[in-house]
Amino acid sequence: MPVYLLSDQLSFPPVRHAEPNGLLAIGGDLSVERLMLAYRSGIFPWYSEGQPILWWSPDPRFVLFPEKLRVSHSMRQVINSSRFRATFDRDFRAVIAHCRKVKRREQGDTWITQEMLDAYCRLHEAGYAHSVEVWEDEKLAGGLYGVAMGGCFCGESMFTLSPNASKFALVALARGLHERHFRLIDCQVYTNHLESMGAEAIPREEFILKLKGALRPKSSMDSSA
Repeated sequence: MPVYLLSDQLSFPPVRHAEPNGLLAIGGDLSVERLMLAYRSGIFPWYSEGQPILWWSPDPRFVLFPEKLRVSHSMRQVINSSRFRATFDRDFRAVIAHCRKVKRREQGDTWITQEMLDAYCRLHEAGYAHSVEVWEDEKLAGGLYGVAMGGCFCGESMFTLSPNASKFALVALARGLHERHFRLIDCQVYTNHLESMGAEAIPREEFILKLKGALRPKSSMDSSA
């Protein structure tokens, strides 16, 4: 299938036209409007420094249903120890800046370019992007960030400076979202870390249906609520 070249028009091709590896389109911009259209369509940006903006919709899709969160016995001990505490949206820029330093997805360099960092800070200012901060002795020990819309949270990246801090962030996020009646957390692609905590792969077609269903209710994290 061809990879679509985006124009200035605010639109994306149907996700069923994505390449087998999930690549759907190239180009466009990282405006708040285009990013939110992408997320609502089951699409996300992922590219490295020096590349054009690449838009993806992989099949299968890796997701975590908040009610299916799996917390190990050892992790429960960490939670009960009061070693960490979590906050929400206290320091979004610090979280994404730390995530930028982490090498992920088998790439030699970070995929969070300065352009991406600035774009997600704008999303945060608009009320769509959110962070979880994990603190240990009043120092930032880990965290994660992503995009909330309706009853879906699209996780983007996480980091840890202390063992188990990123897991603690995910537990805090999933429990918080479950309390707010979110239906799913989009983890995008497979990792052992997320699978161990209950994430699972589902067909993209099923993901899109669940995403559409999750977009109907408005949540307290969503700026459109």
